[in-house]
Amino acid sequence: MKHEAAHSAQPERRKLTPRRVVSTILLVVGIILLVGAGGYWLSKQWEYHEQDVENQKLASYASFPEGDDGPPQIDWAGLKALNPDIVGWIYIPNTAINYPVYQGDSNDKYLRTNAEGKYSVGGQVFLDYQNTKPGMVDQQSIIYGHHLRNGAMFKAVADMDNQTTFDATTTVWYLTEDQNYELEPLLLYYTTGSDTDVRNLNPGTVDNLRTYLQSKLASAQTSRSDAQQVIQNTQHVLTLVTCNYYQDDGRTVLLCVPKSEAQDS
Repeated sequence: MKHEAAHSAQPERRKLTPRRVVSTILLVVGIILLVGAGGYWLSKQWEYHEQDVENQKLASYASFPEGDDGPPQIDWAGLKALNPDIVGWIYIPNTAINYPVYQGDSNDKYLRTNAEGKYSVGGQVFLDYQNTKPGMVDQQSIIYGHHLRNGAMFKAVADMDNQTTFDATTTVWYLTEDQNYELEPLLLYYTTGSDTDVRNLNPGTVDNLRTYLQSKLASAQTSRSDAQQVIQNTQHVLTLVTCNYYQDDGRTVLLCVPKSEAQDS
């Protein structure tokens, strides 16, 4: 009797059915996926943090004299000591765009590499490798920057696909060691990374350049109201290119003209 009582007191084992096995596997897979997603999110946040740290470090090479609403003063000697690939500085007032511009031996060099040669999610802002250094020499000079979702790098360029934002942006500065270029946005259009016409750096004659600009105006998302007239006096453009998230391999392209040429219209 004692043996039977002890035996009956033991808990009944639950049978391991196929359904229970599948449920357990799904639970384990779900946990692994959640942990992986959390790790990926934390990794991306760290990458963005590291990018912000690098951007702040480089921003220290630009200073804004008190009471002066013009472009920043750049420590070119310090920038060249850090990285001799420096060619310019891009600054758009009232936006986050205030960055050094580099030029590598290919357009891949600074996509994911910062000025100190380390991996960086946003790389550096860079001048097209086929443009004549330091920019604003060819008929079209192209500067590339990533569109980071936290607002850094060239997100402000992508935001100019809104006409109100575009109209509020009245000045774009491109600074080199020898000259400061004050420009204005002309138009913005969408394209894809496979569009080779974007990199038409020297269309030929001035008339060819203006025909090229007219073709971009025809497909513009936003533009200045007098763009047609401005194009008739344009001899050079500074083009800012970044990614957009509206189409596969999408690009947002902002064309800017020197104020001296725009005001002649």
